[in-house]
Amino acid sequence: MTHEPILVTGAAGGSQGSTGLHVTRLLRQNGVPVRALVHRKDERLRALEKLGAEIVEGDLRDLKNMRPVFRGIRRAYFTYPVRDGLLEATSVFAAAAKEAGVQTVVNLSQLSPSPDAPTPRMREHWVSEQILDWAGLGAVHLRATVFFENARALITGTAPHGIIYLPWGGESTRIPLVGAEDVARVAANLLIKPHGHEPHVRLIGQVPTVRDILGDLSKAYHREVKYIAIGDDDWRRAAAERGVNPHALAHLSQLWTFFRTSHHSGGPAYEVTDTIERITGAKPTTFSEFLNHSMQDSTAVKRQLDAISTGA
Repeated sequence: MTHEPILVTGAAGGSQGSTGLHVTRLLRQNGVPVRALVHRKDERLRALEKLGAEIVEGDLRDLKNMRPVFRGIRRAYFTYPVRDGLLEATSVFAAAAKEAGVQTVVNLSQLSPSPDAPTPRMREHWVSEQILDWAGLGAVHLRATVFFENARALITGTAPHGIIYLPWGGESTRIPLVGAEDVARVAANLLIKPHGHEPHVRLIGQVPTVRDILGDLSKAYHREVKYIAIGDDDWRRAAAERGVNPHALAHLSQLWTFFRTSHHSGGPAYEVTDTIERITGAKPTTFSEFLNHSMQDSTAVKRQLDAISTGA
């Protein structure tokens, strides 16, 4: 067991899965000291204080600001919200980590990043992975698909009224999903036992059809939930009116097109992976289980309603 603190970025959590907060909680439950990096100090710090984490405030895009944060750090978790600034933050993180002698980084990436990936965010994640690899930080990249939390946020506003509107095509379209807490469990395990793992870890917990998602929603809301497929332009307009930031809007819009047009051909993007169970010893959470749990927490519901839009 390490006595050195593990640095966790995004530790205050936000509305896009809060993996940093989950990782902090899991590490502390295992007796691991955590240096929790937050972008700003606000009411969310109470949860970190209760966990006994060392809280530091800083901007991942400011190297001068980050240098003292990395003192004494050998392992770190890196995540950045779906908004502008990923590559700048990755570069600063990598430079500060290399100076400090960091030996292990668990990086939250995205499913199937590549130079010709279907969305700009996925292409940025490919470059981000290259930066961390070039820095020689022993990076393990978590290639995770869409979080339950973000999928639910996009439909929560209308599902209770019995209809959801999304550009997902027909009800047979398959949407690969994973629970953010499952991703955090994988990350925590890799940080505690960092050796012997492959550099790229694919994380897909479930691949339901739109029809399956409707069934899960209907059970959670105790009423039939119907789906109406809308066009991309209509969805972008409605999402922008809800406050979805332009970066997330561009990513999601092209992601829905990819899922809608490629799901029938299958491939790795539509295969549930064994990595969650293999690394953590527990099966992945299902979307139905996630819905049932989150419906019991009105605070979680409110936060998920605003997921994506805040970019926090």
